[in-house]
Amino acid sequence: MDEQQQVREKLLYRGKEYSCSVEVTLAIIGGKWKPAILWHLKRRTMRFSELQRRFPETTRKMLTQQLRELEEDGLIHREVYPQVPPKVEYSFTEKGRSVNPVLDLMYEWGKEFIKM
Repeated sequence: MDEQQQVREKLLYRGKEYSCSVEVTLAIIGGKWKPAILWHLKRRTMRFSELQRRFPETTRKMLTQQLRELEEDGLIHREVYPQVPPKVEYSFTEKGRSVNPVLDLMYEWGKEFIKM
């Protein structure tokens, strides 16, 4: 596909039109918390409270919102266990695992950038 075709191509995601797939990627995994949340879930399934401890600077509401969006996009799975107190765990889905190479590159790039 040449550059002109890429410029003309419009991508539709969640009812919004994007002109570049990088914009779509950022709409899905962009922001302050989503990449870091995904990075931690990449390693293992985590409970909400564990994620909250990893990100003490964020509010419960913001973390919940970010997790819900990642779940709606099919990147993570939310498992609620019927017990008291409630137990909720988050894990990667198959679709979510597809972002691993992107996260790995972001990790490496960040490490190298700091060295420059």
